[in-house]
Amino acid sequence: MRIGCQKFGLLMRLVKLKGSLERALAERGVKVAWVEFPGGPQLAEALRETQVDLGLVGEGPPIIALSARAPIVYLAAEPPAPEGEAIIVHRDSPIRTVADLKGKTVALNKGSNVDYLLIRALEEANVRYEDVHVTFMPPSGARAAFERREVDAWAIWNPMLSSVRDATGARVLRDGRGLATNRAYYIGARGFAYAHPDLVQLFLSEVKAVGEWANANTEAAAALLAPQLGLPQAAVVAALQRRRFGLRALDAELVASQQEVADAFLKLRLIPHPIRVAEAQWAPPSRWDPAARCEAAGAVACAAGGGRAG
Repeated sequence: MRIGCQKFGLLMRLVKLKGSLERALAERGVKVAWVEFPGGPQLAEALRETQVDLGLVGEGPPIIALSARAPIVYLAAEPPAPEGEAIIVHRDSPIRTVADLKGKTVALNKGSNVDYLLIRALEEANVRYEDVHVTFMPPSGARAAFERREVDAWAIWNPMLSSVRDATGARVLRDGRGLATNRAYYIGARGFAYAHPDLVQLFLSEVKAVGEWANANTEAAAALLAPQLGLPQAAVVAALQRRRFGLRALDAELVASQQEVADAFLKLRLIPHPIRVAEAQWAPPSRWDPAARCEAAGAVACAAGGGRAG
């Protein structure tokens, strides 16, 4: 099972560090391969290229992937964390409101959760997206550019958000409250998810258990994560305190929320054509109905005898 994790991701790194998923899968003869990506868009692209089987991303990456006709499905979602993403500016910046971003440069990871945050924040301030110079770069490069003052603002999420605020005194211009939910979504390769629903359910179960442990043991979780992330433990604690982990099945409300993101991206031509999020909602067939599983997984998985398990 190839699992994508983001360089500055919290929960997936905790799952890897705790090791319970590997132990549970080993009992079934399945090995785990962890693959790291700079951000959600890059992880979703790897899913499109069938380089990984499962992953956790923000609101934007699944939309970009689906618009590229990637065979992915939504498996579950985490609770909202609108305060965990924000547009920040330098401490002494003359920029005081989102409206002041007109004509300025904003760094962000293209197609990520904060891409949608910027869209909504500009709409609220009656500023056109085209009137802002958006510079696309992954978090590590964007932080360097922000600290060198090569960009006027940066749209970023935790734990990097907490870290850069503590390190530089950066000001939050606008966070996601009232604009974007900043949910994290579990997504998977369609063929893998339908060929191995039992493994997907085991994955989600272990992730849920680790998330519940992190909710109850913030300091211990931060102590594990900080050295891996290369961030101060205090910043990781602050990031964990702004997000409560917990799985939720993709229901009509969440589908509608993701459809809003898709429609906003389409309006600004960030995706080339309309998509229907509902068509990517995972509904695993009965494990006792191999024909239905093959039909859902696709011809390739059927020809391969049910897909790749390890």
